Amino acid sequence: MWQCTGIEAQTFNDFEASLAEFLKQEYTRLENRPNFEQLLTESIHDLNKLKLGKDPQYNFQLSAHVYLTRYFLENVYSAYLIWFLIYQLGLLPNDINILDIAAGPGTIIYGLALLLQSSNGFFPTPPMHISYYSWEQQKDLQYRGLQFWRKYMANKNLNTYFRFDTSSFFDYAHQTAKIPKHFFDFITISHCFFSDPHLRNNSEKTYPKIFHNALKPQGYVILTIQDKKLWKSYDLTDPSDRLQELAAIDQFLDTLGLRLVQYKYLSVTDRKTVMSGTDFYKFARDNLSPQQQMTPLLRQYLGLHFDCHYALDDYVILAQLSSQ
Repeated sequence: MWQCTGIEAQTFNDFEASLAEFLKQEYTRLENRPNFEQLLTESIHDLNKLKLGKDPQYNFQLSAHVYLTRYFLENVYSAYLIWFLIYQLGLLPNDINILDIAAGPGTIIYGLALLLQSSNGFFPTPPMHISYYSWEQQKDLQYRGLQFWRKYMANKNLNTYFRFDTSSFFDYAHQTAKIPKHFFDFITISHCFFSDPHLRNNSEKTYPKIFHNALKPQGYVILTIQDKKLWKSYDLTDPSDRLQELAAIDQFLDTLGLRLVQYKYLSVTDRKTVMSGTDFYKFARDNLSPQQQMTPLLRQYLGLHFDCHYALDDYVILAQLSSQ
């Protein structure tokens, strides 16, 4: 378990300020539309399904803006720690090929970029070449992520090649020629694990095929799943019981044709329990880094009535093909 109550302030404060400025400009431009409030409400309602244990569509006109405002910072923070874990294990190559399934606006590549950016004062990193394949059906998520990348990362001297794919990974059987064979050092899936039984069943059939065909023989799969989704999906009644937790993770990986290498539970608290909303807000106010630049936007456009902080509740699982 990693209890994560702080951020690398120099990196994330700058990143958050730039993201907030980008979104201010976007909202100012969009506010002049006569149906802006309706479009915003539709998108907020769709993404709020996450709180109800349902699967959003992410296909409304302002879904990308709402996602970038509400969830992007914390998910990039999670991805930042993922890549630190990879570095810590000595698995970060100089030339790295990444396939990011359900990539959204690119949280995974942003996390890696921020780690490399902040590492200068802590540990040496050689020059890297990054090939990043973003596989995301909702093209507006990709576009907004790339739009912000061009503004924020333009002068960061990151040698990164992007390739974008807006097809559905559920159609993988009909488009295998598009994905390079045995090419990727890492395949990542961040939070794209479905609540709907039909979608979940289809994904559990599709993901293993992608892993076997696209991953290098000694490559790795990185899975990020919210704690409560893992607990609920595998009937984990006592997450503090290490054997129960490990059994649930092994079962999760077995459905995907994978075997465990290592996992971390990233949490802001020091226990594997669910706090009430009131208790968590007090804990966050007293212990967590605030989203100072983003909170005004969250209040103004998303209707939040509280200050937001950097908070995590993710399992990060590193795995390889079970046949290895």
